[in-house]
Amino acid sequence: MSWLPEDFVHPVHVPVPNTALHLRPIREADTAIDYPAVMGSRERLWEIFGPAWGWPPETMTYEEDRIDLLRHEKEIAAHQSFNYALLDEEETAIFGCVYIDPPERTGADGEVSWWVVDDLVGGEVERALDALVPQWIAADWPFQQPRYLGRDITWQDWLALPRAS
Repeated sequence: MSWLPEDFVHPVHVPVPNTALHLRPIREADTAIDYPAVMGSRERLWEIFGPAWGWPPETMTYEEDRIDLLRHEKEIAAHQSFNYALLDEEETAIFGCVYIDPPERTGADGEVSWWVVDDLVGGEVERALDALVPQWIAADWPFQQPRYLGRDITWQDWLALPRAS
């Protein structure tokens, strides 16, 4: 059984209220704007995602990022997991990402996490994204028990949960 209904259609453009930004599924073609966003915030991102995902490694190359984005693009097309880029209107820069994944740990039917680039931490865009994501998940995704990693559960507590079967 899939983690999503067979007829589920994932959103392809999600405006972030009170900003000039939007979310859309990430693509391999975004590597040129993703790589500087990730590596420019790498130390903080490693503190968040490193223990759980081993990402982003200090030595990640542009080509490794491209391969990772191609994997994400294929997973999105197959509805295996989702990575949404936070983009400006012209899609010339990535300002963060939202991940929507099948549960790796027990007690949830979807696992959601997100980040913004260092320059936006603590600002209006981060607050807007923090407000949007749970509302968007509730409105547009078929989850009964979504888990917001690093928000409603710490990454350490999440890692301590039993693995989903």
